[in-house]
Amino acid sequence: MKIGLLLPRDGPAGLWSPSTEASALLAVAEINARGGIRGHPVDLVLGDAGGTVAEAAEAADDLIVLDEVDLLVGMHPSDMREAVTAAVRGRRPYLYTPQYEGGRIEAGVTATGVTAAELLRPGLHWLSEERGARRFFIVGNDYVWPQVSSAVARALIRDGGGTLVGQSFLPYGARDYDPVFAAIRRTRADVVILLLLGQEAITFSRAFAEKGLDRRHLRFALATDETVLYGIGAEASAGLYITATYLATLRSAGNDGFLERYHASFGAQAPTPNSFCQSCYDALHALAGRPRPAPRRAVHLAEADGLDFRVIASF
Repeated sequence: MKIGLLLPRDGPAGLWSPSTEASALLAVAEINARGGIRGHPVDLVLGDAGGTVAEAAEAADDLIVLDEVDLLVGMHPSDMREAVTAAVRGRRPYLYTPQYEGGRIEAGVTATGVTAAELLRPGLHWLSEERGARRFFIVGNDYVWPQVSSAVARALIRDGGGTLVGQSFLPYGARDYDPVFAAIRRTRADVVILLLLGQEAITFSRAFAEKGLDRRHLRFALATDETVLYGIGAEASAGLYITATYLATLRSAGNDGFLERYHASFGAQAPTPNSFCQSCYDALHALAGRPRPAPRRAVHLAEADGLDFRVIASF
């Protein structure tokens, strides 16, 4: 059985590809050691989604036509998902594994990742109750995941008695943040909700701290994990909160075993495991009908502590 794994090597989400490739290879090795899927050994074929939706669609078509994969697994941004769905045209099952905006998605796609509502609800509630946050400002990239997630956040903020005081959507590569920073100051936001992808979150957070906004405004981010935190740096991470279903620092028998197998396979310097690679690992094991080897779906609220995330609460 051939499984095509579609990953972006370029663009803002490219920083998660090395860890996702490693975790997928580990999952396939474990699946094959247990007899494969329905008695068939699994062959993992890697496809490069590139950095644009057109490149992702072309790569998906190549995996089907040239590599003759039986199933397509995608770990890439949501705008690529729409293009890949159109390219696949129902010719193969398409499994989409990372966190995503939730709601209705394209026909023929099975999404297994955690949704924006699952991540936003506990984080916004905690910030309101424990930090007294009432005024929220959203900064996101200008595509489907931040746009839909912002609508979810707006409803949750309203239901919790808070106010969305502003929002700004930035194209990939935008680096002039001064108008956004001015709006955040002017609206006196208590919390800036970051719906920025990968490298975009890194550059924004660095600039945010350089301007001293981290001393006056908290940040609450989705799609920010250990990999992104390393890029942000300890000096720019004060007041940064996240919610996630997986953190490499979580201690449990399941996660300890996963980390031991991961580093035994790829070495101590392997890419840091994170929620994106772990969701792909989980999905591949689910295809084989195996119980999830590492815990998922509990949502953990964590605060950046230097280059680590310290879990404050779990929901």
